[in-house]
Amino acid sequence: MMMRRSLTATLMTSSMLAALPMIAPALAHGQTRQPVSTGQDDNGIEVIVTATKRATKLQDTPISIEVLSTKKLDDLNVASFNDYVALLPSVSFQNTPYQGSNVYFRGVASGGDGNHSGPQPSVGIYLDEEPVTTIGGPLDVHIYDMARIESLAGPQGTLYGASSEAGTIRLITNKPDTGGYYGRIDLDGNTVDHGGMGGKLEGMINIPFSDKVALRVVGWEQHNAGFIDNIAGTRSFLPAGSGITVDNAPYVKNNYNTSEIEGGRAALKVDLDDNWTVMGSVIGQATHSKGSAGYDPNVGDLKVQHFLPEYNHDRFIQAALTVQGKIGNFDLTYAGAAMKRTIDSAADYTDYAEAYDRMYESVGGNAGYFYFWNAAGDTIAPLQEIIGHDVFTKTSHELRLASPSTDRLRFVAGVFYQRQTHDILQNYEVAGLDPNLSVEGWPGTLWLTKQMRIDRDKAVFGEVSFDFTPTVTLTAGLRAFEYDNTLIGFFGFGSNDMFRAGHNFPPNATYGSSGERRCLTTDTYGVVNPKDPTGTLLPGLPGTPCTDLGVQNADGSISPKEAKDNGFTHKLNLSWKATPDAMLYATWSKGFRPGGINRRSTIAPYAPDYLTNYELGYKLTLLNKTLRINGAVYDQKWDAFQFAFLGANSFTEVHNGPSADIKGLESDLTWAPDHHLTIAASGSYTDASLTKNLCTFDGDSDPNCAGIVNTYETQYPGGVATLITTPNQDFIAAPKGARLPVTPKVKLSASARYSWEMGDIKPYWQVLANYQSKATSDLRTHILETFTGADLNPAALSGGMKAYTTINFAFGAEWNDKWTAEVYIDNLTDERAQLSRYQECGMCFQRSYIVTNTPRTFGVRLGGKF
Repeated sequence: MMMRRSLTATLMTSSMLAALPMIAPALAHGQTRQPVSTGQDDNGIEVIVTATKRATKLQDTPISIEVLSTKKLDDLNVASFNDYVALLPSVSFQNTPYQGSNVYFRGVASGGDGNHSGPQPSVGIYLDEEPVTTIGGPLDVHIYDMARIESLAGPQGTLYGASSEAGTIRLITNKPDTGGYYGRIDLDGNTVDHGGMGGKLEGMINIPFSDKVALRVVGWEQHNAGFIDNIAGTRSFLPAGSGITVDNAPYVKNNYNTSEIEGGRAALKVDLDDNWTVMGSVIGQATHSKGSAGYDPNVGDLKVQHFLPEYNHDRFIQAALTVQGKIGNFDLTYAGAAMKRTIDSAADYTDYAEAYDRMYESVGGNAGYFYFWNAAGDTIAPLQEIIGHDVFTKTSHELRLASPSTDRLRFVAGVFYQRQTHDILQNYEVAGLDPNLSVEGWPGTLWLTKQMRIDRDKAVFGEVSFDFTPTVTLTAGLRAFEYDNTLIGFFGFGSNDMFRAGHNFPPNATYGSSGERRCLTTDTYGVVNPKDPTGTLLPGLPGTPCTDLGVQNADGSISPKEAKDNGFTHKLNLSWKATPDAMLYATWSKGFRPGGINRRSTIAPYAPDYLTNYELGYKLTLLNKTLRINGAVYDQKWDAFQFAFLGANSFTEVHNGPSADIKGLESDLTWAPDHHLTIAASGSYTDASLTKNLCTFDGDSDPNCAGIVNTYETQYPGGVATLITTPNQDFIAAPKGARLPVTPKVKLSASARYSWEMGDIKPYWQVLANYQSKATSDLRTHILETFTGADLNPAALSGGMKAYTTINFAFGAEWNDKWTAEVYIDNLTDERAQLSRYQECGMCFQRSYIVTNTPRTFGVRLGGKF
């Protein structure tokens, strides 16, 4: 309820912005209107960044940084995560509704990391001074009234910590300004080919209360048109002649995948005196998405056949406090934040039933084998719907001290603490299921996952820089870290599961490698992986029948399973300012990602993984400071990387795989020869591959994969029967030299904007083109299919992501330095960009879904400043 009230308040703020021009004179009190800060000087080349936790010029900062300024974000209508990632050459992403969203730098991607029981992200996302990367992936913060976006490629572990193993993205907002009252309003309306109509309303107001206190409020509301159709279809299930055929008539709908985004943020800045400033801020956003995130090419372009409701409601609220001041000549900064994120979701799992119906064909299909019955004993359709309720919290605190930036020997040092929680609820519902076949306390629930995950990390960090000469600087950094991650709860079937009736088991018999069969009781102390336990079930988390994921103590209490460790990461950087307009640098740096717990009790915890980066870079300013060219070449070693995948029966497993070698180069340029023309381009080449074989199930990186045993078991009267066993068989999931997934080898982006004067009117045109080469969607080339033992190729069955090129064009005008009007065409050629591919389950290769960009879109934008 509190979350709803907070978001309602932000929406009321957004709606009120439309009236601001009428009340502007009353609020201005004669103060001078100030422009929104762009972070650039007049020629559009020089940019100020804070990537090193100091304010420095981009061309003097020896890090590979791509910067999107306020002006570029506005010109290119960047509003979302997808929009700005397309402009960053070293960044790729994966969006799968069943495993969350992931962002990757420089090819550091194994795929599948976003599952609720998977590893932490390898890329950190910051909003101003505070991290906003949750366990389940990054927040898609709406982009409006941003000072800039900084994309820091390569390990940033020294200054930014655990979730910045491969890189960091920093969203820097425009701050409250005591210099004057001003604001802006922007309106967008559009229509999508093959889809519906969309639009957005955005606004900002800056109000100075005095020369020391100012408030800045931003609001937005956006409707994204749907363009995927859920078309009519049926599915029939075994056993033959049972009449188990379902249709999706209640859910047939055109433009199925609409979304609504609404939110706002406010910041209050108080200058206590000339040296100390306090700023408090709050941001809230709600995204309500309906339908499917991808389309099924088996049934047509931009079409799916789904049989149960689908939605995703993702909302978050964050409060942050930043205090900056001086102690003598030293700068002191405290940054703290508290965030809550809640995701309610429903996902159609019909493809799972379809796949397992085929696998169990010899025993009567999915319904026949698993005995999907109602209370009357009649066979029902084996359709499942996943109802999710995930609650994330995150608190972070950082205190750091920086010596004067003009000193020959200078440093930044600090301490950091972070605590994240994930309250996990995944409810696999079957309509009409007999309560006696359901998880106890959850009628109609075939399978329940209810767990609590807590990830904690703390660190001491510092960087020291020394100028050997006015042009040669050595920087050394070190971060000492400690993490402590825990997981506890229940997952699996209930006590009276569907197998009992089918095999005439005695009362209270149970089945499976999870659920009550593995729960802890008064008689299981000291037993590893209990099976068919006796004694009294020990209580678990509220709402669960018992605990099958935890550690039993001698006194009968249960503690979470725990993964903890400590270590160091480092950075060594040497830079040479060859001329005032040319700099070369070399970097040796290391990043890490914490280890964690596998929810399947038979699988060991996974260890941290590390990324070591060797990099040479350059920064050039040419042609009388009108041309900026920056770039880097690198070689990265990703050691024992964490590999998450859906294993047997689509059960998440995380193992430490082998190592990977990632080589590449990246470059970007901006050319502004005069105030009429601006050209920008960026590109990257990434070659990422395994240095050893990836072996299945036990994480063994031995090239021969000897000794792996793949066993699937089921319970029959009288004992356990092994259906598939492959002992001492070399089983290579991906061979040495296999290419890492998701990231294309080549990614390019280019834009041009030209404006001219016609009296008070300044017409302009602009064009943006993005290119991405093909990429694979799965690392594995071999897996064994459950129960049949068939050797499958997931990379081939999932399908590769094809190369694509998209072009956006706009024509508009500005006049009186206040008003803007623009017509635009996004995705001019109506290209189907394959942003990612996914399946509903680990064996659902019969249907591979494509997450695509929005089809060709025609729109009009209007904007005003006051």
